[in-house]
Amino acid sequence: MSRSYADLPLHYGHVPPWLARRMSQLGGAITEAIAGEYGKGEVLRRLSDPCWFQALGCVLGMDWHSSGITTSVMGALKKALNPMARELGIYICGGKGRHSRETPAELLAIAERTGLPGPLLVRSSRLAAKVDNTAIQDGFQLYLHSFIVSDEGEWAVIQQGMNDASGMARRYHWHSATMPSFTETPHTFIYGQNQGQILNLTDTAAAPTKTGLLQVVQEGPRMLPEIRRLVMPGHHDVRAPDVDLKRLGSVLALAHERGLHDFESLLLLEGVGPRTLQSLTLVSEVIYGTPSRFTDPARFSFAHGGKDGHPFPVPVNVYDETIRVLGHALQKARVGQTEKQEAIKKLSALSERLEQDFIPNENFEQVIARERADSWQHGGRTVMGRATPPPGKKGGQQLELF
Repeated sequence: MSRSYADLPLHYGHVPPWLARRMSQLGGAITEAIAGEYGKGEVLRRLSDPCWFQALGCVLGMDWHSSGITTSVMGALKKALNPMARELGIYICGGKGRHSRETPAELLAIAERTGLPGPLLVRSSRLAAKVDNTAIQDGFQLYLHSFIVSDEGEWAVIQQGMNDASGMARRYHWHSATMPSFTETPHTFIYGQNQGQILNLTDTAAAPTKTGLLQVVQEGPRMLPEIRRLVMPGHHDVRAPDVDLKRLGSVLALAHERGLHDFESLLLLEGVGPRTLQSLTLVSEVIYGTPSRFTDPARFSFAHGGKDGHPFPVPVNVYDETIRVLGHALQKARVGQTEKQEAIKKLSALSERLEQDFIPNENFEQVIARERADSWQHGGRTVMGRATPPPGKKGGQQLELF
């Protein structure tokens, strides 16, 4: 069984409407691009990877490490993908709190339209929640359950629990394509250490829970063929150790160094400014990058910053231009004109090529300072308000990066 999880600091608050709308637009475009290039199954596989999921949340402008990424990203994707589910073949059910309880009804409605086995999907949804909330007593109580299913019956589950005592949230990822049976879950391997009061399975009122647990363990424990865990630090700011400076430096160099703009593959992106090119390169990697490229998800916050200002305010104008360029490329691709989409695809390959010989310097903090200083020029915004010019300054020359 492929089962992965991420530990994240608990953050409260809300996503402002100006960011939520853009997250939905860009998230939908990214998902459509992945499905068009690799197929629906690849979308589900990536959603089941905690590192890629975190990178997606970062490139959409959420706080780079907080628990809020899960709720906001799944909400944005549900809003974007469900209206075009018939064409795309991907449906998202459930969500946070009361929305999670609507999952069975949503799955049955989808089954009615597609011919999928509704009761089997509902059972899978409930068993996934049962395993992570009951069979695995690691101190985290689920409050979010999202079930993503394709019209071919393949599914992924993303759910999240909180531990008030530790101030952490834990996100669990599942993928049906690599899961032979729920009953092969190796509980001796994935049980978390008891962190407080747990459910008393000897209580007579726990009979339904024990029945569900027996369904999971009746074949006995086995070792996982794969488990992937992402543990995010407690600090809110983005620090140099949180990112691969060699990778980040190559992205920034590709975007900002004039001498690199002679690549033929960039000609179709003529007119796109260097700051938008920086964002497009990171978006390109989220779409086309290989799994090994997402071990430092904080790097993707250098696409569109974060709503709390870490590593810098969200550059709204750049965000809108990224959505426009990617959306235009997808629109062209639908009618067989793939040149712009190929140009965006090549950005990640060019960045990776530059990385091979790239030597980073000590300018990491200066890069963040420059992004913040210039944020007002790009329509920078946070939940606290709009970015303003530094006193007595009107921006400055772009730093030579790394």
